[in-house]
Amino acid sequence: MLQTSPLAMEVASDLQTQINLPTIGHCVDLAPQTVTLTDFSKDIALNAYRTMYTARRLDEKMLMLLKQNKGFFHIGGAGHEAIQMALGMQMEIGEDWAHIYYRDLCLSLAMGITPREVLLHHLAKADDPFSGGRQMSEHFCSKSLNIVVPSAEVGSQFLPAAGLGLALKHKKEKGIVYVGCGDGATSQGSFFEALNWASRDRAPVLFVVQNNGIAISVPVTDQTAGGTAFKLAAGFEGLARIEVDGTDLAKSYAAVAAARKYILEGNGPVMLVAHTVRLLPHSSSDNHAKYRPKAILEAEKKQDPLARLEIQLIEAGYATEDYLHEIKKQINKDIDHEAHWAAKQPDPDPANLNSHVLFDGDLGLEYEKSVPNGPDIVVVDAINNALKEEMANDKNVIVYGEDVADGKGGVFTATRDLSKMFGHDRCFNSPLAENSIIGTAVGFSLLGYKPVVEIQFADYVWPGLQAIRNMVSTFRWRSNNLFECPMVIRIPTGGYIHGGLCHSQNIEAFFAHMPGLVIVMPSNAADAKGLLKTAIRSKDPILFLEHKFLYRQPVAKTPEPDENYLVPIGKAKVVQKGKDLTIVTYGALVYKAMNVARALEKQGTSVEIIDIRTILPFDAETVIESVKKTNRVMVLHEDHEFMGFGAEISAQITQNAFRHLDAPVKRVAGTFTPTPFSDVLERAALPQDQEILEAAKELLAF
Repeated sequence: MLQTSPLAMEVASDLQTQINLPTIGHCVDLAPQTVTLTDFSKDIALNAYRTMYTARRLDEKMLMLLKQNKGFFHIGGAGHEAIQMALGMQMEIGEDWAHIYYRDLCLSLAMGITPREVLLHHLAKADDPFSGGRQMSEHFCSKSLNIVVPSAEVGSQFLPAAGLGLALKHKKEKGIVYVGCGDGATSQGSFFEALNWASRDRAPVLFVVQNNGIAISVPVTDQTAGGTAFKLAAGFEGLARIEVDGTDLAKSYAAVAAARKYILEGNGPVMLVAHTVRLLPHSSSDNHAKYRPKAILEAEKKQDPLARLEIQLIEAGYATEDYLHEIKKQINKDIDHEAHWAAKQPDPDPANLNSHVLFDGDLGLEYEKSVPNGPDIVVVDAINNALKEEMANDKNVIVYGEDVADGKGGVFTATRDLSKMFGHDRCFNSPLAENSIIGTAVGFSLLGYKPVVEIQFADYVWPGLQAIRNMVSTFRWRSNNLFECPMVIRIPTGGYIHGGLCHSQNIEAFFAHMPGLVIVMPSNAADAKGLLKTAIRSKDPILFLEHKFLYRQPVAKTPEPDENYLVPIGKAKVVQKGKDLTIVTYGALVYKAMNVARALEKQGTSVEIIDIRTILPFDAETVIESVKKTNRVMVLHEDHEFMGFGAEISAQITQNAFRHLDAPVKRVAGTFTPTPFSDVLERAALPQDQEILEAAKELLAF
């Protein structure tokens, strides 16, 4: 019988001791002070009423406009006004930030958005100050008020809000971050990811769940374990929670005040669950009478926060019924006037449709000022040195992701020594959650940071897809250039490493279909360093794809460029000139193209090789110019041939250089299968030298 060694027994004992350490954590329960309406001055109470009624009347007016065929959609906040007003009364403009959701009309008004602006937005006019007619109604934002441009996707606001809270803490700046949602959004994974990271780092974030009890038609009891998000908060150590009647202004004010005090004292985030009512259907496209019993609808009318406030104002002696009637009459008149005015304003000019997809200005950068002449360096070390130089050059450059901090320094060592050199506040590990990494980067960028985040493998970027597609890539365009979120997302990609299905994927074609992104893939050390430095200094979100096979390949070595060496994004590189055949390629396939070119040169054929370097924007001009010279072209890439990026390259060549072609465009690419693990199968799935050579000979013989 095998005997356990004394050393093993000692280690096992130590591990058992660690396992038995207390691990039970619980959030903090906050208790607000008792506040009644008479604790407010008469003027403050009446001003709150005016704002709440303005929100209600705007809801009604916008629904009326829809019936007049003015506007296209509306989603109302009726029933949520009290909690939103309580928030707006306490937001510190210029210090606090708001990540609103689509029912936050009253909060937006309380912070300083005007009815005129709301109506221009509703009617999608050119002077809509939030998006210039690009976003649906109720997507309010303001740079001066720190109201961040929202996305329509439910739950997309949580991680940017957490990131912004982390950024405030990093910069040691005052303020809190409000992030609002309905009860349905708390089912999103991003909600829990944001709670986790904010709680872990004690970020100053106020999560406000406006629980009206129903997500479109699904009751919260069918949506949430325990029937309320308040219970879900219990297990988050580092989080505080508070629950309130969100239809009562004074009680809501007290709850918000308690939450703000807790956060501003540096204790960490708070989840505030405010119980509200939804007095309108989910949206103008909905009819809640189909799924909500009449008795419930009538009962909720009795909890109308506006009606409750009117009773309280009269009981406090702050107003009479006649006085409140006069207030409403004047607000109705003002809103009617603003709606009439807004309807006459010009619609957006279609000529401006393509503006602000990417940064439209001049970065003021000088490219390729020198020739790389340092010691030879491999790709991964060139990337590491680029990060070090840019972090030294700009204190706002931060690096984070999974395993990026020392001593690991990244699974490929691309981030080694960064946390040692610049501190753990500038290079740090994230939770193992790709959506969290990308979503929080939005928040960091809002406060002036330049996040350079790492997704460990391209194969695992997919949890962050919604953040990239619906938040990051459209950020500038949907705010009509009001907001931007520059960041670099570094992603090791590609095969030829026996990585199998989930460590070999190529993702460039998928993301190239997203306006607002820049996609870069260098093939050698000098380009890797120069392009990464340019990417970090740019103002757009950039996917920086790094081919894993090339990280330490001698063939991709180059002399290291100096610290001022920048490579232009969107400019292809002619690797070698030729006159008989053009091969358009990128990434690891550049070297297979070079192998084939050498073989053909022995047979008297001259091959021009173009490394496009940037997928998006694509430098079609350089490619077309080459094709017009050689009259034959092969498009070569590693990803699947079917719907790969080569299909777009081929289409542009055919459309713009058809008359110059002496043969059809030839594509050589990967099979339409996942990438296998076996060496034999991987070779069959990915383009190989002999296959490329035979395709080139066939093309030349046409």
